[in-house]
Parts: sequence; C-alpha cells; structure tokens
Amino acid sequence: MKAALIILDGWGLGSEARSASEQSGGDLPRDSEDGGRNAIEAAETPNFDRFAEAGAYGTLTVSGRRVGLPEGQMGNSEVGHLNIGAGRVVKQEYTRITDAIEAGELGENAAIDSAFSYARENDGCVHFTGLVSDGGVHSDQEHLYALIELAAERGVDAVTHAFTDGRDTAPESGAGYLAELEQVTDREGTGAVATVSGRYYAMDRDQNWDRTRRAYDAIVNREAEHSADSAVEAVEASYERGDSPDRGSGPRQTESGGGDEFVEPTVVEGGPALSDGDAVLFFNFRADRARQLTRMLADIDPVWEFETAPPAIQLATMTQYDKEFDLPVAFPPHQPEDTLGEVLADHGLTQLRIAESEKYAHVTYFLNGGREVEFDGETREIVKSPDVPTYDLQPEMNAEEVTDTAIWFVEKDNPDVLVLNYANPDMVGHTGDFDAAVEAVEAVDAELGRLVQAIEAAGGHTIITADHGNADDMGTPENPHTAHTYNPVPSVYLTPEGDSGVSESEANGGSERLDRSGGKKVGPDGSLCDIAPTILSLIGVEQPKAMTGRNLLE
Repeated sequence: MKAALIILDGWGLGSEARSASEQSGGDLPRDSEDGGRNAIEAAETPNFDRFAEAGAYGTLTVSGRRVGLPEGQMGNSEVGHLNIGAGRVVKQEYTRITDAIEAGELGENAAIDSAFSYARENDGCVHFTGLVSDGGVHSDQEHLYALIELAAERGVDAVTHAFTDGRDTAPESGAGYLAELEQVTDREGTGAVATVSGRYYAMDRDQNWDRTRRAYDAIVNREAEHSADSAVEAVEASYERGDSPDRGSGPRQTESGGGDEFVEPTVVEGGPALSDGDAVLFFNFRADRARQLTRMLADIDPVWEFETAPPAIQLATMTQYDKEFDLPVAFPPHQPEDTLGEVLADHGLTQLRIAESEKYAHVTYFLNGGREVEFDGETREIVKSPDVPTYDLQPEMNAEEVTDTAIWFVEKDNPDVLVLNYANPDMVGHTGDFDAAVEAVEAVDAELGRLVQAIEAAGGHTIITADHGNADDMGTPENPHTAHTYNPVPSVYLTPEGDSGVSESEANGGSERLDRSGGKKVGPDGSLCDIAPTILSLIGVEQPKAMTGRNLLE
C-alpha cells in the first residue's frame, strides 16, 4: 500500500486553530465563533491526539474563496470532496449562479428563459421549488429572490414551494426566512408560497420514498394533512405541534426536538395545484437531496403507481442533478479533468473508496470531479448507514463496519491508495444533540486507531483531515447549532511505520513513541485543494499541470 486519505467528516477545530489560520491568511468570514459547545474538544480522542502529536500537523481552510464559494460562505461535504479530488480550487455552481445574478445575466440563461416562455405560452405558472434559507449548502434564498424578480419583470405568474431548513441553519429560523420571502413576493406581486415542507420530507436522499411522496402530493395535488393561511403560519403551527420524525424505541431524543427540518408538508390557502402547461424550476444548486423529488416530478422510473398521471409540465433544474435526467439545466457542470482518481488510474494504480451510504457519493462522484465514471483500478465499497430517523439515536452509526471493510481490503488486496470517509461527526452534528455528537466523535476515534494500525502494517503513508466543520460547534441546549462551521480542519501526516521514524527515546531519552512526521512539516496557509498534490508527491507520481494546489509537506 502506498497511501491512505482518511476524511473525518464534520471534524472542525476551535478558536485556537482558527486564530492560527487567520494569522496565515485564511479566508474566515463574518460570524465565525465558538459560542457553543465543542463536541470535538469534549470527546476523549486518544488516537487522534497521539497521531496529531507524533505526525506532521497543520490546519486547512475549508470555506469561502479558498474552496470556490462566495466570500464568507461555509464549506460543505460536496464542495470539500470536489476540491480534495480536483487538486485545485473548483468554482462552485453556487458562485457561478451568484455571479450571473450580479452581472444581470440570469434572464439570458437558456433553461430559465425556456421555463418562463413555456408557462407564458401555455397560460400557465412557474413553480419555484427548493430550500428557502441562507444556509448556502443546498441553496441560497437570494437566488430565489432573483427568479421572482425576473418573473415579475417578464409578467409571468409564479408561486413558490418552500422547503424549510433547520439543518444548515438554526433549528427554528424558518419562520423568519419565510417572512422575508413574503416581503419579496408582496413587493414583486408574484411568487407567493403555495406549499411548505421540511427538508426531511422534500429533500430525502436515502430512498425514503414515503417522505418524498408527502412533499410531492402537497406540490402536485395540494393534498396534505395540514393547511395554513400563510407560509409563516405553516411553520409556526409546526412548532406548536412539535413535528418530528417517528423515533420508535431509540435510546434518546434530540435535545432540540423538532424544528424546521421536520415541518410536515402543508398547503397554503389560495395556492394553485401543479397543472398541465406549468413549468417547474428547482432552484437548489446541490444535487444529492434534490434527486428524489425531481425524479417524481419528472415521472422518471416511477417507484410506484400514481393514481393519476403527473401533469404535463416543463421541469428545469438549476444545476445537473443526475446525468441520466433528460432535463434542461440552467448551469451545467464544469467538470475538472486530471482529478486524483483519474491520475492514479492513468498510472496503473489501484484505489479503494469506502464510506457509509450517507457519504458514498462524496468519495466517488464528487471526489471524481462531479463525474459518475468509475476509473480503471477503482474499487468502491458502500456500507449502509443505520436505518434510524436521526443519527443521534445511533451516534456510532456503522463506523465499525466501515473500518472492518477497509482493513479486509487492505489485508487482502493491498490497494495502492485508500480514500475513506467517516460520516459520524457531520451526520450526528446535524441533529444538535451534544452528547450524541461526543459519542460520535469518540466512536470515530476508536476506529481511527484500528485503521491507521492496518495502514501502517501495509506500509502506507497516512493523511488525516476533514472536509468541513460541524461537531466543533453544537450551540447551547437552548439554542442548538445544527449547521456546518467556518472553522479550519486538521491536516495530519503520518509516515509509514519505520520509514524515517525516530523514537522519542532516541531523540531525548523519553518514551517509546515514534516521531511519525518523517522529518516533514505541514506548511502554512493550506487548503483542501492541496491534498491531492500531497498524495501524488508521497507516492512518486508527477502532479499534472491542471492541479494548481501545492504539496502541503515541507
């Protein structure tokens, strides 16, 4: 084995690390703070701690311009893995859309113009569908506002099907976002909210089609268990009901209870159903949580029989949600060439990608530059994430099985390069449950120890890092924090056991601990785009010109 990259998803660092990043020129934004409880620091992490002490240690910036996002925008898993695999800063669709709006070019976009024209020519309505928040992970409400303003300018009737967040934003901030949206629709005279659904229903990505169907029925048929006179009232009523998923007999409840994520699909009085001749524009820019509802709206490979055929509509998406979807796309993907996986394949090297199902797309599709291709010599192993309503109910998730699978392949096949993702700090961090997040971090640390031992035995270099923060700020019991953070993440390099390792007893007569840095240091001002060049350098493969990142190790 030559090298392993271990991604601790959602494992951010606190104020001390952030201060160091700021001093080195890191792009850290407006309100990055450590006001909440830090599950990373609270957890017992003996393995990570000793690796950080023995190896070459540094921090990486994972937000804003350094990962191709607008300035001041926190990173996320999709963006993080794209930058890791590309070995360069990848300008995100988020940034491309924002740039088009600021340049006044949105109305010139062919897919958007076609949707508006279709509705107008058929005396129909444009249905804007997506997540209404400023979380910046799946959507940005400013993009919706620009679409509403464009509809008003074109004289096109429009409505909004609003999905509430509470995951990349504060758990009960949805009413405020919808109140702001109502101000925009009142001012423009179009775009009023027709339905409200929590992202738990409208944006499921784990094949829970019964959830997706509830959002679909509200949007298409105006069939829902709840109705409200306004979007804000819909959310406030959800808070009063305490909407939350069915937790069965799980070991704990989340500290925050329900919230925006779990708002049950609700129709707003006066809104229209989706009808023949209408157009739908799904304005989320991130694909993974938009696919299931898009598949249902477009009647692509239906998962069940509909009582009546879906209406004849034109459906466009802001970005490409799936290359198999034959739909207009406003901002088609710009796919980087010469990604890490492609370079490894070109040099005849084998590679193994492993993650739980929640993060499987990230170590495959996103790491490969947003391409579905499976390169020569690339093996993929998916471990099904636990079937629980929320992951605070099983904070260890299936990290042990992820490790077992990796060790089995390392010992049996000895792949040249391993890329592995532990999902726990991110997925449990999103629940807002501090105690569960601490358990999640400790579970990952235990697995990290086993995995690194196997990599050492196989003679591989090891890099441990994260794609973004999350569990490093869990908020307070009264105001749990469920979103990602702006904090930097760790970068730890461990040389293979015995390769330039100098024992501390040799160095200063101390313990038996090995110096695992190999005489290297992690340079300052690092970013995620520097990881692929570092791996290539470690295994003796020339960095392609398309990769503009640098070797982190000095």
